[in-house]
Amino acid sequence: MMRFENIDGWRVIQESTIWDLSDGDERIMSILKLSFDELKPTLKQCFAYCSMFVKDFNIQKDDLVQLWMAQGLLHRSSSQSNLEMEDVGNQYFNILLEKSFFQDISMDNYNVITHCKMHDLVHDLAERVSKSKSKDSNDVRHMAQPSTSELQGIPKGIVLRSMFFEGEVLGNILSRFKGLRVLKLQEADIDELPNSIGKLKHLRYLDISETMIKRLPQSVGKLYNLQTLRMRNLDLEEFPKKLQSLINLRHIYFDRYYGMRYPVGMGRLSNLRSLSYFIVGKEKGRGIEELGGLKHLKGKISICDLEHVRDKEEAKKAKLAEKTNIRELEFEWGKYRSSAINNDRDVLEGLKPHSELRILKICNFSSDQFPSWMMSGNLFSSLKKLSIDNAENLIEWTEAAIFPRLEELFLRNCIQLKSAPTHFPCLQKLTIHSMGSGMPIANISTQLTTLTHLTITTTKELASLPEGMLKNNKNLSYLEIQRCPDLTCIAADVFGCCASLESLSILWCPNLRTLPDGLHTLLSLKKLIIMDCQSLECIPVTQGVASLCKFPILKCLELCILPEGLECYTSLQMLKIEKCSKITSIPITHGLPSLRKLQIWNCDELSSLPSGLQHCTSLEHLSIIYCPNLEAIPSLDSLTQLRQLQIYNCDGLKDVPPSAFAASLTRLKELSIGGFWKELDSFPAFQVIPQLEILNLYGWPKLKSLPEQVQHFTSLTYLSIQSFDGMEALPEWLRNLASLEYLYILRCKNLMYLPTLEAMKCLAKLQYIWINNCPLLEKRCNKDRGPEWPKISHIPIVDCKFFYFLIYFL
Repeated sequence: MMRFENIDGWRVIQESTIWDLSDGDERIMSILKLSFDELKPTLKQCFAYCSMFVKDFNIQKDDLVQLWMAQGLLHRSSSQSNLEMEDVGNQYFNILLEKSFFQDISMDNYNVITHCKMHDLVHDLAERVSKSKSKDSNDVRHMAQPSTSELQGIPKGIVLRSMFFEGEVLGNILSRFKGLRVLKLQEADIDELPNSIGKLKHLRYLDISETMIKRLPQSVGKLYNLQTLRMRNLDLEEFPKKLQSLINLRHIYFDRYYGMRYPVGMGRLSNLRSLSYFIVGKEKGRGIEELGGLKHLKGKISICDLEHVRDKEEAKKAKLAEKTNIRELEFEWGKYRSSAINNDRDVLEGLKPHSELRILKICNFSSDQFPSWMMSGNLFSSLKKLSIDNAENLIEWTEAAIFPRLEELFLRNCIQLKSAPTHFPCLQKLTIHSMGSGMPIANISTQLTTLTHLTITTTKELASLPEGMLKNNKNLSYLEIQRCPDLTCIAADVFGCCASLESLSILWCPNLRTLPDGLHTLLSLKKLIIMDCQSLECIPVTQGVASLCKFPILKCLELCILPEGLECYTSLQMLKIEKCSKITSIPITHGLPSLRKLQIWNCDELSSLPSGLQHCTSLEHLSIIYCPNLEAIPSLDSLTQLRQLQIYNCDGLKDVPPSAFAASLTRLKELSIGGFWKELDSFPAFQVIPQLEILNLYGWPKLKSLPEQVQHFTSLTYLSIQSFDGMEALPEWLRNLASLEYLYILRCKNLMYLPTLEAMKCLAKLQYIWINNCPLLEKRCNKDRGPEWPKISHIPIVDCKFFYFLIYFL
């Protein structure tokens, strides 16, 4: 946490008395304080300012730097005269990070830090050092989440510099603090800003994100010193007409909404560094030329409604080639255009960006060819990600184009595209979405030897994955094929060279009948997902795939048998079989040693559970639901790791031995059981599980009462009772469930009576009761005249089909 250029600095640390303190928070706090004391004064102020955030807050780095800048805490040295203030702030941030004042950092796709947190003890230190500068309340400069009364109690003349506020903003209060530099109203309970906001002449930072504000007062145009304006996640209908007057504005953040009127004269904001969107309009002051004067733009910008740009010469006025600090650029035309003029290629020619661009997205491009700068290899020496979305008329994209550093390529709805570049020496991720039959998918993939992720989705007329398609993709680790309605087969050797493949997903391919035999060669495969392949009849024997961890098979209606080699999956942790109506058995005889989760749902023909189920001793979650032909449940007493057990709505189930739910299940926390053979006169006996916390009971018409064992589940916090049509009254012993917090009663059509008032009063922890589809009981629980109402009137939340209300207690 500390660095010194000479030995004397380290000697001071060595001789410090903090090493004599006993272990614990105080010693840690003393060490942190020692590290803080070694900071330069400007860094001390920046660190102390972090106390404005609540503990465990996920701090956005750019936001923090802009707050420091607004407070004037960033200072350039003589050697840093060419640095932007934001760059100085980033340096400060990195120093504090190196000294461990920040932790839990998050990064974007390019390893740039975006967020961080502070440890609770570090936050305590920030609060301590910030308060040490203000022993007198009259000297307060920064307030976080003050109440309205606290604000009203601040003496006149106090120069408040920062306010983080989530309450209702009162205009007369704001006007008292004319020295405010920071006003952060994120998530505040407000739907408008008072007009008095314009009196805050020193305001440099304003955040109204995630509020209900739809319009800003025109007086915002008087905030001439404003540097940062944040308006994220709000339905802003229009901007102030005088927004162009904010000549010191450096960062503006807002989201694009349909019908939103974009501000006029943005070109006057010559200090702008951050601009999320520029929406081109026909009116004067909203043209593409407004971008020309914004020479300091950096980061990401989306330029939308490009159909309003007349030609190449007008597009050139944006001067994008000169804006070398822009790293991510999106060009978007309107998807539904009234004009028949197609000048997209000409306009895009004039929007040629600089060569240091990292990400480029092109949306709704309607010409049949790209401009010249997209057809050569001179411009893209730094491009990492390219997305072309909805270029329906694009026919040719020359194969000669070179993208030497491109890592991700996304192609969607380019239905007429016949050719595409193949020279992508660094490409790792390729997504082909909604492409036409002319797209040579197989030829492209064979030339992409560095590919690690391949997704082919919503591609019609793709009848097969041909032999050799992936023969050169030895680095491929992720393959997803989905929504290909014409796909009927996958060639036998397609996976033969994919030794690195870890995840294979085949989804929504309704005519796929078989999978290739080569699955057993995928020695690195960890996840295999087969979903909604309704014609798939079998999965080949895949012995040898010992690496497989997750294997969900969903909605394969013609699938009759599972692979016999299941027990070779010694690493398998999750097996899910759902809506496979023709499956009759599951071939597990000796157990799966690593299996933790087994789900079998909606398998109509399944008549028995695996004989080796009791040998799956690592199982933590077992779920058997809606299997109508299942007749018996084996003993589960060996599954001592079970935490969640669900066996319900299997209405052919007749034999449930008491040992199925043995006392040996000492880790079981959740049990869902019932909905068995309708001719059973009583609920199957099961042993008491004292540690159980969640219980869902499913009945059937013949049952007239709940199972008696439930009264001994004294740790229950959640109880759900469903479909006990023969039951007229809940038992008096319900009072024994002293830990109960949530009670749900559903679909019990003859139920009329709750336990007595005395019994219900014994449920002292009960916070919520929900009664639904119980017509007789609902009527008797009517708040105004129901005889059962007094029994539940004391419960904080009562929710019935016909009424919902809350009772608050002081």
